[in-house]
Amino acid sequence: MEFFVVPDAASTGAIAAGILAAVIRSKPEAVLGLATGGSPLPVYAALAAHRLDMSGIRGFALDEYVGLPAGHPQSYAEVIRREVTERLHLDPARVSVPAGAAVDPERAAAAYDAAIAQAGGIDVQILGIGHNGHVAFNEPGSALDSRTRVEALTERTRQANARYFSSPDDVPGRCITQGLGTILEARQLLLVVSGADKADILHTALSGPVTTDCPASILQLHPHVTVVADETAAARLGSASASAETTPVTVRTGAVGV
Repeated sequence: MEFFVVPDAASTGAIAAGILAAVIRSKPEAVLGLATGGSPLPVYAALAAHRLDMSGIRGFALDEYVGLPAGHPQSYAEVIRREVTERLHLDPARVSVPAGAAVDPERAAAAYDAAIAQAGGIDVQILGIGHNGHVAFNEPGSALDSRTRVEALTERTRQANARYFSSPDDVPGRCITQGLGTILEARQLLLVVSGADKADILHTALSGPVTTDCPASILQLHPHVTVVADETAAARLGSASASAETTPVTVRTGAVGV
């Protein structure tokens, strides 16, 4: 596991974008796993500054709310369109988001999992981490080998996402999410983390046991993980690297480019 510690959230975006740019230059038709949420947004802004030809890139979003109508501004389809597809000049036909408005969301979830496999799998999966250790919308208790499926959101996750909606009551209670098993099949995992409020859960994910209680602990099972965190999120990194026995951690402090 490689870990970049940088001064602030903007720097996490610069480092992660440099990693992605190197992949895109070497493989212009790479398949990227696209995350939403606060931590990944600086990545897309920084990647746009590289001015790469990304017309051949294929993208798969991590998750989507169930029940929001098409075009809802807080649907992840719209967030991906605004923040990723348009910003990076991707081909919209090559960017997929789970069909949260489908009549049969369970069937849509299975079809989405199959589509990732048919695309040859994901080359780099961008990830964030929730305060309860969720990755994508895999809440605590999710099976480590879970596939893309419909999942119920915990109240803590709904409250955390309420800032994007007019009222907490407007946050959907269900979603379609890539499963932990699906995520582990990506060839590289790129976790981007910022903020002091993430320091404890990041420490738990990297140094604690691999357990369904902390879905992000699956990072310890993957052979190619890069974590980019700001200094506040990485505040407990020293104890994590000292105590982790199964996951070697290489720390690059203050890195400014890749």
